[in-house]
Amino acid sequence: MNTYTIYPAIDVRDGAVVRLVQGDYGRETRYPADPLALAKQYAADGAAWLHLVDLDAARAGGYTLAPLLARLKSETRLKVQTGGGVRGEADVEALLEAGVDRVVIGSLAVREPGRVAAWVGRYGADRITLALDTRRDDEGRWRLPVHGWTEPGEKELDVLAAAYADVGLRHLLCTDIARDGMLSGPNLDLYRYLCARFPRVEVQASGGARDVADVVAAREAGCRGIVLGKALLEGRLALPGALAEARPC
Repeated sequence: MNTYTIYPAIDVRDGAVVRLVQGDYGRETRYPADPLALAKQYAADGAAWLHLVDLDAARAGGYTLAPLLARLKSETRLKVQTGGGVRGEADVEALLEAGVDRVVIGSLAVREPGRVAAWVGRYGADRITLALDTRRDDEGRWRLPVHGWTEPGEKELDVLAAAYADVGLRHLLCTDIARDGMLSGPNLDLYRYLCARFPRVEVQASGGARDVADVVAAREAGCRGIVLGKALLEGRLALPGALAEARPC
């Protein structure tokens, strides 16, 4: 039976829990919660996984959340997938040695697919999550921006996802950037397409989720997980209710 995983998300910038709108660093909302305390609350609510993003590193490089990560791993039972600022193999190894369950690789996976594809084989498909975050251009093609979504991309989602699927990619996190932080619902057409095109890849939906109905809809679209951020932070969606929908029937 296929599992469906809820990933509560904590995005950190300057030590604070934040959410951006459509990846725009100038459109930031800060929340009063402490990142560690929030993670502990998610764990108490029943979460098994946490999606942790270093927004400072996503733009400037150099992962900054190692102290937080160490406390997460020592003080909770959460499995953690985390990224932001992965620029080379040393960054991947450092995160894995720190106890990360999956390293999230975004811009580098777009810019240097040959290198990253080799890491999928070297470290194992269960240790890597690719974040192929996408924006639709005026011609209807799904492009892949890089550098914390601040630079437009020329590469196309279809082509790159196919190349990674061919080398055994298992975990693909795909955000429709236009829906990120907008509470407008996930792009179900995009996820249906990805899940049908790459049936051996476990797709994680991200961007736009606002309620339990969206959690259910992403599952029915074929996704194997969903990342929940703003809806949880603003109390629009209760994590226990989302987790209940993720349990096998």
